[in-house]
Amino acid sequence: MKLQKLARPALLAIALAAGFGGAQAEDKVLNLYSARHYQTDEALYANFTKATGIRINRIDSDDAGVLTRLKNEGSASPADVVLLVDAARLVKAEQDGLFAPVKSQLLESRIPATLRGADSGKGSAWFGFSTRARVVVYNKLSVKKQDVDTYAELGEAKNKGRVCTRSGAHPYNLSLFGSMLERMGPEKTEAWLKGMVDNMARAPKGGDTDQIKAVASGECQVALTNSYYLARLMRSDKPEDRAVVEKVGVVFPDQQGEGTHVNVAGGAVAAHAKNRDAAVKFLEYLAGDEAQAYFANGNNEWPAVRSLKPGNPALEALGDFKQESVPIAAIGANQAKVQQMLDRVGYK
Repeated sequence: MKLQKLARPALLAIALAAGFGGAQAEDKVLNLYSARHYQTDEALYANFTKATGIRINRIDSDDAGVLTRLKNEGSASPADVVLLVDAARLVKAEQDGLFAPVKSQLLESRIPATLRGADSGKGSAWFGFSTRARVVVYNKLSVKKQDVDTYAELGEAKNKGRVCTRSGAHPYNLSLFGSMLERMGPEKTEAWLKGMVDNMARAPKGGDTDQIKAVASGECQVALTNSYYLARLMRSDKPEDRAVVEKVGVVFPDQQGEGTHVNVAGGAVAAHAKNRDAAVKFLEYLAGDEAQAYFANGNNEWPAVRSLKPGNPALEALGDFKQESVPIAAIGANQAKVQQMLDRVGYK
């Protein structure tokens, strides 16, 4: 059963009462709050129900909406499992006590330590199930690859008037900037952000796909994007999308240094889960081979289980790359400091 996204708290209360009230009285049910909105996830959930007999009730929102809902509901929340699509939000929810730690040998053996929450002794608060890289795209006619093959170069004078990005305060950028703060320290990171502001071809706006298209059109020459936005265009049958792909090159930054920044989509057991056993079983299911394929390919991401190959032609075309080793928890902890830097340098 899927409950539609609701914008207003009053409507939410009605939906919760109608959608989850009866479900809690049943033995085999899982109440899921999800920020994932990908068509292939429907098969993912259906296969879980078929394998376990556990029915899934789902409410969709974005990351911020899910977390606000959990906070407002408190201990009365019917949520059993939470799925989010950004590491910083996962870490913040962990810090806010919205998740319950899980001790699972299966999850710990399948999900790398760098892609899960810190182990409190009672287990990790969350687990990453797919990854995406924060890459650089550039106009192949006007930019040399070697001028944009590190994040730092986006703030250097040679790229003045070339750069475009979405809002600096968007979680995808905040996570990258939090990683750079961990790598470079506060002084160099703030100088880098100021350099990026000085290099903007236009004020930050739009989403990552808009940045790729702006590079292809010549509105700017270089931009940041999550890898799956480019992979979507690569797999598209639309002539206009194919034309965009032909005009842009892609770089996995810092391959000779600390590696490319990687973000995660992940899940957790809600702090007040009423169906904890089913919730843990669902997280373990997401770490399985079949679910990893659905979870990753539904949004053109890499599986968190590194021994698996996604069989995705766009990801295969992008090739292998060196990932950064900065812990996700450290990236999340840097968010407040990064936001202060953005305010000081005028990064909108």
